[in-house]
Amino acid sequence: MYSANRSIKSLAAFLLVFFAFSAAANAQEKTAPQILTESAAAKIVPSSFYFAGQSAPTQMRNSAGAVLGKDRHIIAGLVDTSGYSTEISGKYEGFLITDSPVNLGDRTLATGAYGFGFSPNGKLNVFDLSSKEIMSIATKSDAEMKRPRPLMMSVAANGVRFYKGKNYVLISAK
Repeated sequence: MYSANRSIKSLAAFLLVFFAFSAAANAQEKTAPQILTESAAAKIVPSSFYFAGQSAPTQMRNSAGAVLGKDRHIIAGLVDTSGYSTEISGKYEGFLITDSPVNLGDRTLATGAYGFGFSPNGKLNVFDLSSKEIMSIATKSDAEMKRPRPLMMSVAANGVRFYKGKNYVLISAK
């Protein structure tokens, strides 16, 4: 009798651990980053973006979006800065919008809307809407990239790569 109870308890403990690991694995599968299709991105990418007192049209062909988890999106797009002052258009290329905190490289970006620019010295500079720089992150170069696009996102092992040409910064869920 004692060994039967012990076997049942061992089996119950094994099943409990097995189902806990299965549930955790399932949860991870559901929160794996996904790049939005062109049509899905078109539904949420704004047609223009406000920055530093001006509004510029979005270059829809150079916009991208990703889902980082349930109801967690990040979208980005290049904008036409031809109407902006030289000071602004020289550093501002587009926008990033996130509906939850994310990691940009090794830095945390809070929920919100931001301007960005990739600098020639290998940095992604992120600005608040008044054009004040709030962070600068070193980019990495992807030598394997065969046909870089002006702006794109791709799934990586631990997040999403946010590219301008061959240079990228890893975006991951916080």
